[in-house]
Amino acid sequence: MKIDLQNLTLQQMADFFEKIGIPPERSAHVFNWLFQPGNSQISEMRILRREIRELLHKKAFVRRLESYQTEVSGDGTVKFVFLLDDGAQIESVLIPGPKRYTLCVSSQVGCAMGCHFCLTGGMGFIRNLEPFEIVGQVLAVMEYMVQNGVIRSTPRELINNLVFMGMGEPLANFDHLLTTLDILMDSKGLEFTERRITVSTCGIVPRINDLGQSVRVNLAISLHAADDTTRSQLMPVNRTYPIAMLLQACRDYPLAPGKVILIEYILFQGLNDSEAAALLLVKQLRGIPCRINLMPFNQSEKLPYTCPDQRTIKTFQAILRQAGFTTLIRNSRGADISAACGQLASQGR
Repeated sequence: MKIDLQNLTLQQMADFFEKIGIPPERSAHVFNWLFQPGNSQISEMRILRREIRELLHKKAFVRRLESYQTEVSGDGTVKFVFLLDDGAQIESVLIPGPKRYTLCVSSQVGCAMGCHFCLTGGMGFIRNLEPFEIVGQVLAVMEYMVQNGVIRSTPRELINNLVFMGMGEPLANFDHLLTTLDILMDSKGLEFTERRITVSTCGIVPRINDLGQSVRVNLAISLHAADDTTRSQLMPVNRTYPIAMLLQACRDYPLAPGKVILIEYILFQGLNDSEAAALLLVKQLRGIPCRINLMPFNQSEKLPYTCPDQRTIKTFQAILRQAGFTTLIRNSRGADISAACGQLASQGR
């Protein structure tokens, strides 16, 4: 059976090459070539002799994601819909900023977590993405950027920050996530550093510890409530891993000096936006090095929640700041093309 080269880390590729009779030291050159935007065909690998290319073609293949649909928001955000080999669809979002770009990638088709405010959760879970399908989002978006006139010295500089905040729960696709991070962060590949990558989770506690022990990346926690009753109403995962357990995992998470955990908190009118909720959040987060992002809810006619008014949002922020927490209000980009937080929901199949 042929193997997809883009599902392999550099070490796995070296082992594979040795197994099929290709000098394993050639793997570094192939790995570097593969994970560059625009490179896709084994037959085009001029870094290899023809006989090696022919052998590799018999034993392996390379797949590239192609954008099925691209939409551009009024604020410059770009949403990509990718059609996968089995007919499933996933979405990625490129968010431009002053002299920088952030790419939000998906890790699953659909999601099993069932968060009641998230349209992706309404799709249900279809399947995990393979590493090539996650890394492929990055490469496809890089190719789009180059084709649209974005010029940088190296491919890595095209995208400044990579966030696993798209469709799916990254920690529920843990093995493929680790392989993907290995590929993305390899100095022979795309060279993303740990400060450039953020993995967001709704709170699968055992995997938070596993992530911290396996790789150094930024961790984001989708918290969205300070008490178990409200959080369980919003997020079924809280019934298995309640707030105390989740926040203890945050306290135990191995952080490099100066690093913090990102706490994501969507504000819903009349549900979690009161002064009492803010004071409870202050109490819950004591002792956790963190930064808090407050996100006004992105309203949808498909969901029963509404966004608080600006005065309520500002009051909530002021309470957190007075308690010493760095707290920012993040208005999601791309809402007009359903590319904002919680709005990614393709047809799936």
